[in-house]
Amino acid sequence: MKNYSPAKDILKNRVILVTGAGSGIGKAAALKFAEYGATVVLLDKAEAKIESVYDQIESSGQARPALFPMDLATATPDAYTGLAAALSQEFGKLDGLLNNAGILGSITPLNLYDDQLWDKVMNVNLHAPYRLTRACLGLMAQSPDASIVFTTADVARHGRAYWGAYAVAAAGVEAMTQVWAEELDGDNRVRVNAINPGAVYTDMRAKAYPGENPKTLVKPADIMPAYLYLMSADSRAVSGRVINAQDDF
Repeated sequence: MKNYSPAKDILKNRVILVTGAGSGIGKAAALKFAEYGATVVLLDKAEAKIESVYDQIESSGQARPALFPMDLATATPDAYTGLAAALSQEFGKLDGLLNNAGILGSITPLNLYDDQLWDKVMNVNLHAPYRLTRACLGLMAQSPDASIVFTTADVARHGRAYWGAYAVAAAGVEAMTQVWAEELDGDNRVRVNAINPGAVYTDMRAKAYPGENPKTLVKPADIMPAYLYLMSADSRAVSGRVINAQDDF
């Protein structure tokens, strides 16, 4: 899909939920989805940050977004079903779900990993995408063309020393992507894929690689073609895939 050039209204009339929408890749995706016509649901634990993204979208004249502050590290199963119910009442459908939120945890040997931090990383990076997707599946079935996108990383396919919970959760996300894609195979209304952003200049990347020169990295906005493709009807026939945002686009 090199040189992918989507139509400017490719996401018109679509409702897309983005987790981790307050900063980094999530913020870039939310702004880009709105630019291309979508009504974006902004979810993040940092309410002030998603309010700022809300203001940016509204001031640009795009469709008015919605705000859902939520801490995925502590959210209960009822919180996810409550969110889906609120979306159903507000919009009646959900066309896209970008499970983008994630935390790094610590770069530590497995045998020294803090138990509470392990649980927190698993909650945010693996359990939250599962529970949110499960809660929203019925709502997405109301869309004629719905797309679920999980977020993965290189360490999902080749575990790297000291990457601990982050790597294990990413591997779980890729397995979950394949399982759900197969379970929904034959249902043209809902497709499931994962995206690997690659090395991108974000706060999480800076924490993982403190000595890295940020000028050598692409910015979140630079990898948005892959996200637009997966959230649009252009990817309708694609499911069960891992898309590499920098290599495939």
